[in-house]
Amino acid sequence: MWNKKDINEWYSIHEWLVGCNYLPSSAINQLEMFQNQSFDLKTNKREIGWASGIGFNSLRIYLHDLLWQDKENFKKRLNEILSLCSDHNIKPILVLFDDCHRPFPKLGKQPLPVRGVHNSGWKQSPGHEIVREIAKGNKEEEARLKLFTQETLDDFREDERILMWDLYNEPGQFGIGDESNILLSKVWDWAFEVRPSQPLTACLDGTIGDKNIQTNKEKSDVITFHVYEYQKVIPIIEELKEIGRPLICTEYMAREFGTTFEFTLPIFKENNIGAYNWGLVAGKSQTHFGWETILKIKELKDKGDFIEESESIPEPDVWFHDIFRQDGSPYDQNEVDFIKQILST
Repeated sequence: MWNKKDINEWYSIHEWLVGCNYLPSSAINQLEMFQNQSFDLKTNKREIGWASGIGFNSLRIYLHDLLWQDKENFKKRLNEILSLCSDHNIKPILVLFDDCHRPFPKLGKQPLPVRGVHNSGWKQSPGHEIVREIAKGNKEEEARLKLFTQETLDDFREDERILMWDLYNEPGQFGIGDESNILLSKVWDWAFEVRPSQPLTACLDGTIGDKNIQTNKEKSDVITFHVYEYQKVIPIIEELKEIGRPLICTEYMAREFGTTFEFTLPIFKENNIGAYNWGLVAGKSQTHFGWETILKIKELKDKGDFIEESESIPEPDVWFHDIFRQDGSPYDQNEVDFIKQILST
C-alpha cells in the first residue's frame, strides 16, 4: 500500500482528473465492448475523441473476468483502447470486478437491449453465483479468478497509459451484501502480491456491507466513492477527507437527483476531487433512462420487447445519465458548454 505522503505526491502531479465511465454506444456491456466478434474500433475512436473534445482527461473502463479465456485477443483489444486513449492524452482507470446488475455472464453474442430499460444487458463479474461459490471454498473458481487478476495486473503493471486499477466495483450490491467480502479480500491479496506500479482502489460509498466498506477503506491507495444524490455530496466529502488520502468520485451525475454537472463539478473542483460521471454516449446500455426502469425488465422481456440491431435507441424526455447522442449532438448544449468552460479555467 502506498503511504499517505507518496500517494498525495502522486496525485499532486496530475491535473484535475475529470472524465466519465466509458462504454461505446455500440456495446451493451463489457463483454460486447472487448470480444473479438463485436469489438468496434471505429465507434471507440469516434467516441473517445468526443470525450477528449469536451476536455476529459480520463475514463473509467470496465473489464470482465470471462474475457481472460481468450487473453491474447483481449490484451490486443485492451491495448487498442489504451492507445486510443493515449492519442487523446486520456489515462483510464480499469475496473476488474463488479457486483452490479445482471447475473450469469456468458461469452459470445450478447443480449439485445430491452426497450427503455437502464443497463438491461450489463453483466456482473464474476456474477453472484460465482461469488457465493468462492465463499463456499470453490478452489477451481478461485484459481481462475486469481489468474485473471494477477496476469492482468502483471501484464500491464508498468503501463504508463493506465492511471490506476479499481479492483472491485460496488461489492455487495444487488442483494449479495457481505457475502462478497471473501472474494473482495482475496482480490486485494492477489493484487498486493503483484503490486503494479499504478495505485489500487475500490469504492467506499456505493459499496454495500460493513465488511466490504472496511476492507476497501483500509487497503485503497486512493479513496474512491460514488454519489448520485445532491444532498449527500458535501457530507461524503467532509467524511472522507478525514482519511487523508486523495479523493476521486468514480460515479456521479443523475440529473433527476440533482447531481448535475453544473451543481457537482464546482464542488469537486474546489475540493480537488477527481470526477467521473456515468456515461458518455446514449447507446445500447440505455443509461439515459432512469434506475426505476429496471423494475420493468421482467414484464418487457416476457413481452419480447427487445430493440433489434437495425432500430434506433429510444430517448426519454429527461436523460438520467450520458451526454451525447450517437450522432454526436449533445443532450444539452448548455451543459456541454459548461463542462468545457470549467475544464478550461
